[in-house]
Amino acid sequence: MTPEYNGWFSKKINDNIPRPSLEGARSMEEYLQVVPSELEIIKQDFKKQNLELSKKIEQLEEEKMHLRLDVDVQKLETEKLRKKKNKAEEDLDKLKASLDRIEELKRKVQELEIALQNSELRIEFLEASNERCNEQLHRSQDQIRDRDYIIGDVVAQIQEVADHLQTLAVQADVLSVRYELESDRG
Repeated sequence: MTPEYNGWFSKKINDNIPRPSLEGARSMEEYLQVVPSELEIIKQDFKKQNLELSKKIEQLEEEKMHLRLDVDVQKLETEKLRKKKNKAEEDLDKLKASLDRIEELKRKVQELEIALQNSELRIEFLEASNERCNEQLHRSQDQIRDRDYIIGDVVAQIQEVADHLQTLAVQADVLSVRYELESDRG
């Protein structure tokens, strides 16, 4: 039995004529909607579960492939390690044979360390000399700035004197003109 049938059956009165009830009244669209049957719901659930299982199978297949790749990688690494072990044994034999050469190199390293110490001392000397030169340069720059300031003051004073002399020259010209005018009158 469907839910629609149960609803209809509970409403029937007098020879299967349902009486309208305003409770739970639905629109026409709601009446026309198809309610999925239980079989359809089960079918949809089955499809959903089937899809999920398919995805899981794909994931497991992918994981299986990755594991196979990991095994192959481990095999390759094991082979590399075997080769490295063999190489290390050969190298050990070579190292034993070259011990005298190492001792000779140690002596050369000691000589180079002494040369390096001498070079470091030379660098320290040059850095100190450079620092003195920089200090002297800064003092010279300070002296030049002081001289520039003094020269600027002197130029300003000369300009003031020149301006004053020009004013005096104009006043002298005015006085000269007045004197000539007064001498012409008198």
